[in-house]
Amino acid sequence: MLNRRHLRVKVLQSLYAYFQSNSGDIRQHEKNLLHSIDMVYEMYIWMLSLISEIIGYAAIDAEERANKFLPTEEDLNADVKLLSNRFVLALAQNNEYLTALKKYKVSWGFEPELIKSLFIILKSTPEYLEYLKKTDDTLYTDKDIIKFIFKKVILKSQIAEQVFEDKFIYWPVDKEVLQALIAKTFKNFSNDDYKQNKLAEVTGNWEEDREFIVSLFEQSIRYNNDYQKLISDKTKNWEPDRIAMMDTLLMKMAITEFVNFSSVPVKVTINEYLEISKEFSTPKSNTFINGILDKILFELKEQHKINKIGRGLME
Repeated sequence: MLNRRHLRVKVLQSLYAYFQSNSGDIRQHEKNLLHSIDMVYEMYIWMLSLISEIIGYAAIDAEERANKFLPTEEDLNADVKLLSNRFVLALAQNNEYLTALKKYKVSWGFEPELIKSLFIILKSTPEYLEYLKKTDDTLYTDKDIIKFIFKKVILKSQIAEQVFEDKFIYWPVDKEVLQALIAKTFKNFSNDDYKQNKLAEVTGNWEEDREFIVSLFEQSIRYNNDYQKLISDKTKNWEPDRIAMMDTLLMKMAITEFVNFSSVPVKVTINEYLEISKEFSTPKSNTFINGILDKILFELKEQHKINKIGRGLME
């Protein structure tokens, strides 16, 4: 699921888009921010659907083999055990999933060869052949082959990678979150009463997380000029065009949390943005941002502009 670091990244992406655009329409960019969160869930539903489609292809494959001009005995008796996989049967009866399929208009009709190619890869693996031999299957053991399909067939497929990257603009960033959502789904689907199983949630507490990202986005923009001055005062020896825009945005977001988020510890804020800078900015950004934020934090403390609620939040 999306943790607070992932959510900060979403805000960072939205701030970057806002300052790069000429519209200045905060509300539209805020809607885009929330939509980017929803797209993570949509991507999750599409992945679950892809898994189901691969399972379902076992029936098509068996029919095609039986209809060969000269089918072998094996062709005429193709094993379709995969169709009775308990995880997929549970998913097919899950109302959350069925509702989401309709909401996102999920259909793999535009990529029929993808399903076929992934099933062919699966069919040739030792793990699949071993699965067909098993006779003591349970919901728990049935999930093992599904995990294999997800991790070793889909995620290893360059074609599947390209399809998801084309469909979801933030796929390279959100891929990690997707894996966590799928893993959570495997954990959640543990009841033989299929109606009791729940899909994963996109965040731990959406009501709180929504408030966090919207407030962080809006206040980073509202106090943009003030925070820019704080940064400029501490970087007088730097030419403005030498400071990466991403570094500036990360520092402004951190200052926003210092001043306006009373329940977020200072240390957490600094660590989060330093980690984000390692992935989204230049190799030297981590040290640069840390140094500037230390100076700004010292000044803000001296001016009593940081008010944290709770013990240890100022450290």
